[in-house]
Amino acid sequence: MTTHYRGRFWHRREDGRVVCDLCPRDCALGDGQRGLCFVRQNVGGEMVLTTYGRSSGLCIDPIEKKPLNHFYPGSSVLSLGTAGCNLSCKFCQNWDISKSRDMDTLTTAASPEAIAGAARRHECKSVAFTYNDPTIFAEYAMDIADACHERGLKTVAVTAGYIHAQARTEFYAKLDAANVDLKGFSDHFYRKLTGGRLAAVLETLEYLVHETEVWTEITTLVIPGHNDSDTELRAQCEWIVERLGPDVPLHFSAFHPDFKLLDIPPTPTATLRRAREIARASGIRHVYTGNVHDVAGDTSSCASCGEQLIVRDWYTLLRYRLTATGACPRCATPLAGHFDAQPGDFGRKRLRVVV
Repeated sequence: MTTHYRGRFWHRREDGRVVCDLCPRDCALGDGQRGLCFVRQNVGGEMVLTTYGRSSGLCIDPIEKKPLNHFYPGSSVLSLGTAGCNLSCKFCQNWDISKSRDMDTLTTAASPEAIAGAARRHECKSVAFTYNDPTIFAEYAMDIADACHERGLKTVAVTAGYIHAQARTEFYAKLDAANVDLKGFSDHFYRKLTGGRLAAVLETLEYLVHETEVWTEITTLVIPGHNDSDTELRAQCEWIVERLGPDVPLHFSAFHPDFKLLDIPPTPTATLRRAREIARASGIRHVYTGNVHDVAGDTSSCASCGEQLIVRDWYTLLRYRLTATGACPRCATPLAGHFDAQPGDFGRKRLRVVV
């Protein structure tokens, strides 16, 4: 299978350069040049996606690992990525993939139909585009999504949300759920540590919640000394409640030293719990902690009566008390999200897949 695929989001300037219209970087490329993401290239005056049909990862995970706690709990998801990224996060936890320049080492040939077929064979509920940001391989992800939907599978994006409006509309029209990394809540943080801008991510979040049917959850990797102040956390949570609503789940995940941020200590569990309390006090109804062992921080409770509805230990469901219609059995209040009559039982496994 060829790995050069004519991209969809670009235009040609009068000086002959090709401008990528996929994300706010607006990379203008001479013949042979690649964008910052590395995987979109000007070849003969056209934009091509060099990673189409080449996947990295290919593992079956619990859906809670994405993390999505309100999207068919306990179900299994086939996870895949490619290589490259359109942000330059100094704290990247998947830098071996997102910063890879060696596609032959990292990836395996996999057509959209082969990926969807593998997910169906392994009885997955969904397929997730993750590990690196699916924005940069949008055409490939969209074709996989079509193949998945033909087989009755759901599709999920784990993304930083750094995408232009037109591409955003076309991309998310193919998806059923998304977890968006809201990496911090200041433009200074974004410019200094990611090379991006905060406003574009906030626009994506508002678009998803208010203009699509895509189930949306948010994750913030809490980095000591960079985005963990009470002031910033409170501002972020108040923005979420005011602009998105109180039912969008928020996950605070623990940082560990990686890539170019090796001098920062791991996030203490106490910091995550403090962030969770700030979020709950701000009015967010469903707040979780991640990358740490914290049963209380993994539990989904009824927003009305406080009944514990889904109790998790890491990714294993210890208790599941939702009714068949996804409501609290005590007060009948629906839990925000998407639920089957019975939960999945995939648990805390991880299985590698060959397509």
